[in-house]
Amino acid sequence: MVSSILVSITDTKYLFHIQLVPHLARYRQFWRLLIWQSCYNNSGELLFAVMTLYNLRVIERLWGSRKFAVRTMCPKGVLAVCWMLDTDSYQQSFLMAILIPTLFIPPILLALLRPITFSTLNVLPAGPTPLIFALLAQYHATIPTIYKYRLLLSSSSMDALTLSDKSLVYLVAAQLALSSLPGSLISAAAGWFVGVAWRRDLGPEIWTTWRIPAWIIGDKQGRGGDFERFRRRMEGEGRGTGSTADDNEGEARQRGLGRGIVDQFRGAS
Repeated sequence: MVSSILVSITDTKYLFHIQLVPHLARYRQFWRLLIWQSCYNNSGELLFAVMTLYNLRVIERLWGSRKFAVRTMCPKGVLAVCWMLDTDSYQQSFLMAILIPTLFIPPILLALLRPITFSTLNVLPAGPTPLIFALLAQYHATIPTIYKYRLLLSSSSMDALTLSDKSLVYLVAAQLALSSLPGSLISAAAGWFVGVAWRRDLGPEIWTTWRIPAWIIGDKQGRGGDFERFRRRMEGEGRGTGSTADDNEGEARQRGLGRGIVDQFRGAS
């Protein structure tokens, strides 16, 4: 989100949004397709995006800090490297799988809808809204509802709205999707579709085969190192449990029968 502040300071907001006419159709500024998700152009969208990402922090706890950073903060420059390298020692990259679809599907969808709406749909606002909604789709499918509550709309108990602990997350995300209609809604819908398609393996097979090399995230041993560390930890816990049991057994032998009965009634171990 630092890029949004820099764009505001340098007064270069006009470079990041997309207009089918004239940016693409007349001026052939196709480079906008690569940078339009780099920042937001107004503080309202930025606020709702930051709040949505904060609410989605539970995904980091589910995936782990390292996997979440890999899935959502991978540099674009490693795409070509990961394409050529072996996939056995890689970790699954969520961003690498959805980056290209979220960059190009919203402009294509906008171009298809423009003739139907008599050229009303023409602008696609800047910002990573598709990426956020692709992550929101993972939140919707992965995080269960903990509790539900009813909000009374009138004095009658029949007029009640049932909500859950996830409703506020969706409410903030809806504010982001409706912030710059109709382009923001198209971006949100495209991002949600890409996230659902990635989760259900509806896209090309390469979506699930893309991996990030272990050395990029600082793991020089790769997946084998993870198994080795897990084995050592289990062996250490086994030795610790065994030594504790032996100590307890030796202490029990030293105590007499009468002392053991007394300790049993006293609650001593």
